[in-house]
Amino acid sequence: MRVTVPKVLALGFSVVLAGYVFMVAPRMHAASAARVTQAAPGTAAAPTVPAVPVQANSPAFPPAGRKFIGIMTNSGPYDFTDLDNFTAAVGHQPSVYEFGQGWAVNQFNTSVIDAVARRGMLPLISWEPWDYQKATMGSAIQGDQPAYSLSNIIDGRYDSYIRSWAEGVKGLGYTIALRFAHEMNGNWYPWAAFANGNRPSQYVQAWRHVHDIFIQVGATNVIWVWSPNIIWNSFTDFASLYPGNSYVDWIGLSGYYGTPGMLHYKSFDQTFDPTIADLRTFTSKPLVITETGATNVSGEMAPWITQMFQELPAHTDLIGVIWFEAFNVIDWKVTDDLAASRAFAAGLASPQYQAQWKPGMPGLLTVPVPALVPRTAPTVTASPATPATTPPPVAATTPVTRPSSPAPPRSVPSTSHPATPAPKPSPTLSPATSPP
Repeated sequence: MRVTVPKVLALGFSVVLAGYVFMVAPRMHAASAARVTQAAPGTAAAPTVPAVPVQANSPAFPPAGRKFIGIMTNSGPYDFTDLDNFTAAVGHQPSVYEFGQGWAVNQFNTSVIDAVARRGMLPLISWEPWDYQKATMGSAIQGDQPAYSLSNIIDGRYDSYIRSWAEGVKGLGYTIALRFAHEMNGNWYPWAAFANGNRPSQYVQAWRHVHDIFIQVGATNVIWVWSPNIIWNSFTDFASLYPGNSYVDWIGLSGYYGTPGMLHYKSFDQTFDPTIADLRTFTSKPLVITETGATNVSGEMAPWITQMFQELPAHTDLIGVIWFEAFNVIDWKVTDDLAASRAFAAGLASPQYQAQWKPGMPGLLTVPVPALVPRTAPTVTASPATPATTPPPVAATTPVTRPSSPAPPRSVPSTSHPATPAPKPSPTLSPATSPP
């Protein structure tokens, strides 16, 4: 193992990130919402835009044996500047564009999704049942929003909203990906299994309830992405949170190199393999890294990216990687480091990553699964006496959230922290000693 950050620097860095998690991250949503909701009633209607051309009888995406590269940015589909800069820096436009939409703020908006599709990228939407404008900033209970408990989703409180999205998606005429209620194995979102009074079994019920409404409406043009966080504490019973193969198309994972408390280098494989091994005990669905990034605090971003591209070919079941291209206290942006940009460009030069998406393409649904990688550490399970509604013991390191998919864009920069683009929460701590 290579030491990447001196202990003193790492501890200081952790303090900074802890503040970022609970104070900066939720503010992104409040600022974003301001821009989304500021249009006044009665304003002139936008000119009619022709429908996105759909290619009939299209092959599956990505083609068998290939992997796509996607990105997330802070501003999502409302400003493509970071996307354009990334494309110019690495010589390759991403095939997938991930962004967030929150239930309390975002009604279905065809133009927002079409804007991504027109650029030749599969829209992958992190669809989030909460009010991020009311996240309890600076609190360990920022995931507590009783209005968005899983029981309320199951009982039908949001059926009309869900149905409006299902009808809207059906009307698109092309396939999109929905990453509904991601990182459910944590406690930092209202839909998480160990937050807001929820139980693991309710997560499965809520997922199936939402999925069934889409089927009833006839919105079958959806790639359903079930996306936990990598193992971050002692909980490893992912199967208890899995809705079932008939309800899921792709498996997603969130995981990063360079989060608080890290003292040693961890490669892409070291970050993701322990969790993948658990997932492969109950599903063989195609795998997508729905969030990742690497810090350059100690100059490790370029080597990490190079090693990632070296390790990816062995993952025959992994069909895509989505990079978080943003500056949020930690600079995750490839475009801010020439060596990182060159490393990314070199990796993308392989034909394996040339996976072009076109509207009309369905998602690839089957992949060859390689032999399971042995665990790097023994799995720690909760005590049998622990009630199902009680979260398992947390690792020695306190979980810290990190940017998730960007929800709607920030409005005019806030005067309280004008230089800090804000992310959403998403912890990435490993179960043993340090975050990835």
